[in-house]
Amino acid sequence: MASTYLIVGGSTGIGKVLSDELLNAGHKVIVASRSAPERMDASRDGLSVHSVDATDETADWSFIPEELDGIAYLGGSINLKPFHRLKQEDFLNDFRVNLLGAVHSIQAALPAMKKKGSGSVVLFSTVAVQRGLTFHASVASAKGAVEGLCRELSAELAPTVRVNAVALSLTETPMAEKLLSNDAKKEAANERHALKRYGKPEDVAHMAAYLLSSRSSWITGQIIGVDGGMGTVQNL
Repeated sequence: MASTYLIVGGSTGIGKVLSDELLNAGHKVIVASRSAPERMDASRDGLSVHSVDATDETADWSFIPEELDGIAYLGGSINLKPFHRLKQEDFLNDFRVNLLGAVHSIQAALPAMKKKGSGSVVLFSTVAVQRGLTFHASVASAKGAVEGLCRELSAELAPTVRVNAVALSLTETPMAEKLLSNDAKKEAANERHALKRYGKPEDVAHMAAYLLSSRSSWITGQIIGVDGGMGTVQNL
């Protein structure tokens, strides 16, 4: 049976791969992002695209249908600096993009999921929340707040709406382009992971699609690592 999903930040990277996977499975997909109209083929069957800044509390979400099966929020940032160089604005901006964007998106989608009678929320975190990584102070703090939101909402919205998060390690997306800009950086990234490769968007999109679907109907409140083993495994 076809479902309807809202993918916020679905025009590039993991979000676009996730949107394509859901569309290929016969579902309806609503993509919302600041660059969605320019990057997506709005003529594709089952797809609608909308330009929205999810960090704006006054954003217009009137395009959300009366009923919705789930939402994935992919807004994020990679702001890697030594702690002494981080300014208050760095922390505030990472918090705004990663947490407040998720808050606004979920608040907008929640009535439609409640009317449907069930729903799934998928958020995205980083392995750096659970494992100390240098230069990640700002983004790890923001994603730590996302994980807290995930666990709290999974309790508050149960049993109608499930809430889970995927915690990533380095994945090949436009956001991570500078970290994988040459062969030396790619090889170093491979070696840091137990599975000897950095992530591909498909690795993450498959898990997100599963968590959105009814196949994961007994899973909520979980932070699931899709990280090549980075969060738990170290090769000696």
